[in-house]
Amino acid sequence: MDKIDRRILKTRQSIQSTFLQMLVKEGFDEITVRNITEKANIGRKTFYLHYMDKYDLLDRIVDDHIAQLREVCDQKKDIGIIEGSILWFTYFEQHKSFFAALFKSKDASSFRKKLLSFTIGEISKKINEDSHPIIDKQIFLKFLGTATMGVLESYVLEEIDRDIESVATQVVQLYRLTLERRNEAEVYRHIEKTRLKNTLSSHEN
Repeated sequence: MDKIDRRILKTRQSIQSTFLQMLVKEGFDEITVRNITEKANIGRKTFYLHYMDKYDLLDRIVDDHIAQLREVCDQKKDIGIIEGSILWFTYFEQHKSFFAALFKSKDASSFRKKLLSFTIGEISKKINEDSHPIIDKQIFLKFLGTATMGVLESYVLEEIDRDIESVATQVVQLYRLTLERRNEAEVYRHIEKTRLKNTLSSHEN
């Protein structure tokens, strides 16, 4: 049984390794199952024993990265918010060629959806559930998540000429500023609601 498991693992590693090399050199949109099997020196039947298609293969690899990012986020709990942000961006720096290839792709939409969903989920953990925002929480999280993804994409594609520390620090500052503005809006809304209630009460009396 162990021998079969090792064989399966070796085949999957060969497929993924070949796929990743092609991803960086050729881009996801240009890859075909036939190209993968030819370069990995395996039959197409063998490929389909492990993956449904190239999208399934990509999803599996992206899921592995998401799992590793969850570990990064767990590590962030024990350090400061700026240090945690640096740790987050460092992960993408270490895997820049992989993420750059996917951000450039038109066909890898599932990657963007998964990363955005994960990012929004992590941001959601930091939002106070007891607050009553003037804007819908889902919209607020979508805004923050999309903004974070935009900065991340620009950093990975080297459209931002800044080092990790600078980018991470500014993202944290913008995040804090956005939350402060949101909290101010909540306070203002509460004051106006109270004022209106008092005004109505005085008219009734």
